[in-house]
Amino acid sequence: MNVRSLIIVIGIVAVIVLITIRLGSRSPSESSTTAASDKLILVDVAPVTVGSITESIQAVGTLEAVASVTLRPEIAGVIRRIHFQDGQVVERAAPLVELDQEELQSQVTQAAAEEKMAVVTYERLKRITDEQSAIVPAQQMDEARMAWHAASANSRLYEARLKKTVIRAPFSGTLGLRRVSVGDYLQPGQDIVNLEDLRTLHVDFKVAEVWLSRLHVDQTLIVMTDAFPDTRFKGRVTAIDPRVDAVNRTVAVRAVIPNPEGTLRPGLFVTVRLTLGEDARALLIPEEAGFLRQEKTMVFQVERQTARLKEVALGEREHGMVHVRAGLKEGDVVVRTGLHKLHDGDLVSIKSPE
Repeated sequence: MNVRSLIIVIGIVAVIVLITIRLGSRSPSESSTTAASDKLILVDVAPVTVGSITESIQAVGTLEAVASVTLRPEIAGVIRRIHFQDGQVVERAAPLVELDQEELQSQVTQAAAEEKMAVVTYERLKRITDEQSAIVPAQQMDEARMAWHAASANSRLYEARLKKTVIRAPFSGTLGLRRVSVGDYLQPGQDIVNLEDLRTLHVDFKVAEVWLSRLHVDQTLIVMTDAFPDTRFKGRVTAIDPRVDAVNRTVAVRAVIPNPEGTLRPGLFVTVRLTLGEDARALLIPEEAGFLRQEKTMVFQVERQTARLKEVALGEREHGMVHVRAGLKEGDVVVRTGLHKLHDGDLVSIKSPE
């Protein structure tokens, strides 16, 4: 071995000895403690508790008035009077619009006169037969009687038409915006104004067929709308469609919402929360403990200071807590905060409660 090679070997041995001396100066316990402390992640945890939660399902729908109609004339005519204002509350049978009656009034008078003449003719022929023992042909008597009946029917027809010149409210409610003016010539079926009964509204919505066994009439529900975000409106189920939608696998449900102050309006988009019952032994965790990952609901469960990623099935949410339907049991501990910095298998340090 030459001198150069000998110097290199001596240098390597010196480095190894120096490293060994430095490592030996630190105790094993201190080394492990330092390494572990560098890897621990500080988190806040919460236990899985047992509590009471209201079971419910949510759906969406649109409010409709129980009684709603657009008023239209049955006969043609010129508007002579309008008896309402836009948005006015009216009672049942209140007159709203009057059409010109002059022509129909004349026809009613003429029909009444023709009926009276037919009656007089028939009674004269009958009196001749009864009192004077004169023989009046049966055909003539039948023709007189039929003329009387025809004149009577014609008189009632014109009287009915005359009544239709006054358009009345079919029920009590609130009128919308009128679409006609005095002097307009109305055709049969032309829109005049809409009338809505706002005292009671109904909403139709659909729920999945799996809930069919838990649906029944008079079930309570809560209706929420963005128009009144701080208000909850109560209602009840009045009907359940006996047929299940074979395409969407849903059941149509109708509910009624009392609206005595007229706050809600037909056409509002609403969210319906239907109460199914109450579970007194529900497993609960804080809402913030659950998160989505690859379209699955997950939590971090703490086992011996190790965070384990676990899939769970969550249900109802109430007062900041969420119902755990599957995946955890009572007494399990889950990470509540600090989820963004955790990975499966990370060591954690539990934050002390303040």
